[in-house]
Amino acid sequence: MDIPRIFNIAESAHRIHNPITPEKLATLGAALHLESGARVLDLGSGSGEMLCTWARDHGIVGTGIDMSVLFTEQAKHRAVELGVADKLKFIHGDAAGYVSEEKVSVAACVGATWIAGGVVGTLELLARSLRTGGVILIGEPYWRYLPPTEDVAKGCLANSISDFLMLPELLASFGRLGYDVVEMVLADQDGWDRYEAAKWLTMRLWLDANPGDELANEVRAKLTSEPERYTTYTREFLGWGVFALMPR
Repeated sequence: MDIPRIFNIAESAHRIHNPITPEKLATLGAALHLESGARVLDLGSGSGEMLCTWARDHGIVGTGIDMSVLFTEQAKHRAVELGVADKLKFIHGDAAGYVSEEKVSVAACVGATWIAGGVVGTLELLARSLRTGGVILIGEPYWRYLPPTEDVAKGCLANSISDFLMLPELLASFGRLGYDVVEMVLADQDGWDRYEAAKWLTMRLWLDANPGDELANEVRAKLTSEPERYTTYTREFLGWGVFALMPR
């Protein structure tokens, strides 16, 4: 079980696998008033930066589940590096359907709502692990500006304009699902740059080191096209944020 190899290659040097910066991740942790010993579940935990830094800064304990073998190993190494390996458990596995044996204070899926078929299914899944009075974190894209055509939406790697909502509509949709929005931290263009542009050097160095690899042509094509695609479409039209929700 693993994610497609192209993602492991392009994001192998990333600590955070979405557009949020370390500073904004710290802002989110502080905004949630995390208490020492609070239990956090992170579905699609990537390289574990959220859990590891929050364990260091706030004393939380937690579990992360991710399909990438590489990212899961990086998370374990990061926990050791920050001296929090005794507080965290990182599991290589499919987060879809995962429910914590012990109820958690924070149940998160930050940028991987595809694991349960979208926001609605992911909220239903996370709620099964949440203690009374707990907080759900959802990381999700939204349109900064509505794309004028379906081709522009596809340039943002969406299937269609209807894949995402404008920010006010996204917040309203949480309310219709029975949740109060109690916090949010939004990515900015610098955060997008750190997520997207950081892949380009990683891919170039990988190509230099692996010219005969079976994926070399795919990586070369991606490196050639991504700077223009990203700056034309995603950087201009697509927003992203982490939204803290509490059941009503």
